[in-house]
Amino acid sequence: MSGSFAADRPAGPRPAPPPPLPPEAVLRAFAPRDGQSGLGEPPSGRPGARRTASGPWWKSDAAADPWRDPRSATHLGPPAQYAADDEQEGPVLRDARGRRRLRLGDVPARLGALALMALVFVAALGGTLGWFLGRTADEEPLLAPGTQLSEVSPGISREPGSVAEIAAAVTPAVVSIEVRVGESGATGSGVVVDAEQGYIVTNNHVVSGADGVDGAEIRAVFSDGSGSAAEIVGRDPASDIAVIKVEKPGLVAASLGSAGEVVVGDPVVAIGSPLGLSGTVTTGIVSALDRPVRLSGEGTDTNAVISAVQTDAPINPGNSGGALVDGTGAVIGINTAIASLGGNGTTGGSIGLGFAIPIDTVRGIAEQLIATGSAVHASLGVQARSVSDGTRDGALVVNVEPGSPAAEAGIAEQDVLIAVDGEPVGSSEELVVAIDRRAPGDTVTVELVRAGAGSSTTVQATLTTA
Repeated sequence: MSGSFAADRPAGPRPAPPPPLPPEAVLRAFAPRDGQSGLGEPPSGRPGARRTASGPWWKSDAAADPWRDPRSATHLGPPAQYAADDEQEGPVLRDARGRRRLRLGDVPARLGALALMALVFVAALGGTLGWFLGRTADEEPLLAPGTQLSEVSPGISREPGSVAEIAAAVTPAVVSIEVRVGESGATGSGVVVDAEQGYIVTNNHVVSGADGVDGAEIRAVFSDGSGSAAEIVGRDPASDIAVIKVEKPGLVAASLGSAGEVVVGDPVVAIGSPLGLSGTVTTGIVSALDRPVRLSGEGTDTNAVISAVQTDAPINPGNSGGALVDGTGAVIGINTAIASLGGNGTTGGSIGLGFAIPIDTVRGIAEQLIATGSAVHASLGVQARSVSDGTRDGALVVNVEPGSPAAEAGIAEQDVLIAVDGEPVGSSEELVVAIDRRAPGDTVTVELVRAGAGSSTTVQATLTTA
């Protein structure tokens, strides 16, 4: 067709021959008019535009659309135009959001070679440095002999009466006691009560196994590490108190206080050699006073009942015979026993139930042992066990010694003793403690309930020596 290509373009192949003329009926219906060439419009005219969603003539400019106008001339349009962002020169691109993108294909080969050489250089340098340090580690150690750190002034301040001050003052007066009988041995603790004479107080169950045994050895080890052989001066199984003696100058004696000045809740410090660890210091409070505790030293002749000072300061086997001191550093008790979950204080550990013999009792027994080698106790002459009827507790008499103060007072078996001099007695242990507080020759009033009687009665008994 003419006008299809620019004039300076070479002519293409010759067009195909025109198609055959349409039939006569079509020529009559669409005959050209007004000098038109080709077929014209139908006799009724061009149909109007149908404004439907699928019709081709629904737009207002449909009649002027050259693709819909059969009379539109053909011509070439301008060349295609592209947005400036579609073509970017250089290795760095930017996407629609403006982010930078590197086009590796445009990176120069020289730059890639330089980067590879840099990586090889870094790897070689690291390997060489590691090899060099490994070879020279023994020749040049990191430690520098003779280095001294800077000194600082002490930052610890201790108030007067602190545990540290108490321990420093009392520890020299507490010793470790080592007992060896044949191939067996035992350890305990002791407290120096007379520095000039060398007397040391401890528990009877600590040293009783060596008394009268040939070849048995008792040795006291002091806080400075020195030791000395010891001999038994006297021991009292009824109170679990014993005194031993050493020949050593320069001893430090402990300051003895009074358990009568102590109240529940007072702080206390326990010092001894638990499990052979000499100079061990533990702290706690006074948990109870006048606690009746029955002692039974395994492997010894100890079978005593004491009116103990109870404490929660940790006490373990080996603390026996050590010191329990108050906040002033004065000894208020001799640690003697503990209660444990296993029921055996010699094998169990501390559960916060420790018992000490009051120092007032210890002082009296120790003075008797030093003076005569034995101690005297008052006796009522009965054997009893603890009972309760649900409303009242007491000590049931199971045996009365003939000719004893109890027999002379008319106390019989099956009587329940409930008070001594007006002090309630709720168990056999409390009965022993109440009688032991008296001296031989004292007269006491005993309140009892006789079997079959509805009320209690009182009798008087004059105590004798146990």
